[in-house]
Amino acid sequence: MPKNNKVAFIYDFDETLSTTYMQDYILIPALGETPETFWPKANEWSRLHCADQITGTMYYIQYAAKEKGIKLTEKFLWDAAKSITYFAGVEEWFDRINEFGKSLGLSIEHYIISSGMEEIINGTTIRKHFKKVFGCSYVYGDDGTPIWPARVVNYSGKTQYIAKINKGLGKNEDKAVNEYMPDELRPIPYKQMIYFGDGMTDIPCMKIVKLRGGTAIAVYRPKSKNKDNAVKLLADNRVDFALPADYRENTELDHVIKTLLTRMASEHDLDILKLKEDNKKKQLTTRLKLKNRFALLARKFTKRKAKK
Repeated sequence: MPKNNKVAFIYDFDETLSTTYMQDYILIPALGETPETFWPKANEWSRLHCADQITGTMYYIQYAAKEKGIKLTEKFLWDAAKSITYFAGVEEWFDRINEFGKSLGLSIEHYIISSGMEEIINGTTIRKHFKKVFGCSYVYGDDGTPIWPARVVNYSGKTQYIAKINKGLGKNEDKAVNEYMPDELRPIPYKQMIYFGDGMTDIPCMKIVKLRGGTAIAVYRPKSKNKDNAVKLLADNRVDFALPADYRENTELDHVIKTLLTRMASEHDLDILKLKEDNKKKQLTTRLKLKNRFALLARKFTKRKAKK
């Protein structure tokens, strides 16, 4: 396949692929709470302690589990993914859109950048489709329970992972993300990125992808008031599209994505043709330079011979 035929689909998780927050399905009920009671408490704890909201939530989950006598192990969090409900068509989306991309000569890679819990995402039925998942996670002690946040992915911090995808870096290559890399060596150009998110917390990622030539899409629960939030992002020029989160074939989202991929494939083919023409131009310029050089040497030789 030609170079730079890769396309990155980058997703938020909560309310982008899943119908609500990943903790709401099993984890929060296991803590003896409902989402309606838990989230205000977690947010209030963060506010009172001047904590970053995401870091505060990670601590509060750990604290609530300990109070309830629940061993918050990786397996427990993995199992908390079992009841996650996705938007229509999500589970069939990846294989189907990969095949469409392949028919155009494109190689699609899927990524998640989420402020949710990586351990829960790792337990989902769709985890196998993602090349990399960048999410919040814990360090675990000898007893298998959390002792410290290993990684905190807050809203503005999400953008570093966009750069890592662009450069082909792993989640722990923090120093390299700021080092210079020529554009032609970057595995996935920004213009070949499509970012899917649901709201205000995705704005930093949406902005960087859109400004650098990629596409940002705000999705919303079909037939819900959340549509207004997504449309506002469109009106504010934060995103390119505001669409229902319906990933089934022949939906509005499906049509837009296929159109974008078709355009990318055409632009990719055009880039290849332009590169061939540039090579022709370089070869012709080189030949002309050599011809002129030989002509100059011939004239100098003729003049020297005439003087003798």
